Amino acid sequence: MKHTKQELDLLANSIRKDIINMLLAAGSGHSAGPLGLSDIFTALYFEVLNHKPDNPDWEERDILLLSNGHCTPVRYATMARAGYFSTSELKTLRKLGSNLQGHPERTRLPGLENTSGPLGSGLSQAAGMSLAMRMNGERHRWVYCVMGDGEQDEGNVWEAAHLAGKYKLHNLTAITDRNNIQIDGPTEEVMPLEDLRSKWEAFGWHVLEVDGHNIQSVVDACSQAKAIVGKPVMIIAHTIPGKGVDFMEYDYKWHGAPPNAEQAKEAIHELRTLSGKIRGEHE
Repeated sequence: MKHTKQELDLLANSIRKDIINMLLAAGSGHSAGPLGLSDIFTALYFEVLNHKPDNPDWEERDILLLSNGHCTPVRYATMARAGYFSTSELKTLRKLGSNLQGHPERTRLPGLENTSGPLGSGLSQAAGMSLAMRMNGERHRWVYCVMGDGEQDEGNVWEAAHLAGKYKLHNLTAITDRNNIQIDGPTEEVMPLEDLRSKWEAFGWHVLEVDGHNIQSVVDACSQAKAIVGKPVMIIAHTIPGKGVDFMEYDYKWHGAPPNAEQAKEAIHELRTLSGKIRGEHE
């Protein structure tokens, strides 16, 4: 089912509100990355992925891996909005016994394809799955791997990049959330990544760059990736950490911090009014 631009934008905004409410209820977790990834996950779950929420283990489904697992609130919120489980479950994030662990745990929730925690491991998992699909003759399935930029300080990312380039895994599309922050500060101060595009190209990848907040651009890039033969594809998606909440945007200190009650109230008001562009729901 195709959605209009307005429908997709509203979905992404609802997911951002879900994230704030989830983090407030949990009292812990990461704010900046999940908010910044909301448009990308909206694009993936509602326009890009071949999947069935009512049949999560469908054999012909595409695979989506989240490498930077601390950003999982955005995945949970999007999955709930897509119909994998009730949105009422979102406020159990990080609670003892919850299916919604602080890092995704594959066996706890239908629709999760990997357990993540150690940064940098997602691309290795994705490359292995992509290679297995080729060996099985599965020509119409794709593997998508969402990655952080800060985790590309990890050497195992580049080992996986090397392998994927060697085996020309064109059924693998990775998306880098290029928000330029990590837990200790700006990426270019902690461990400079630029020229990031040239690095991936040197490892044999086809590279696309998009505005990560333009949902149609993300959809178009994923579509273009399917037309690339003989190379894995890296989509560098430029995003704003904390997108949609003015006092969080661009501030690396929100990488690993949740809002308190007053901050959550302010954030929800800002999201409801689209930064004052419309009247709030209760005004």
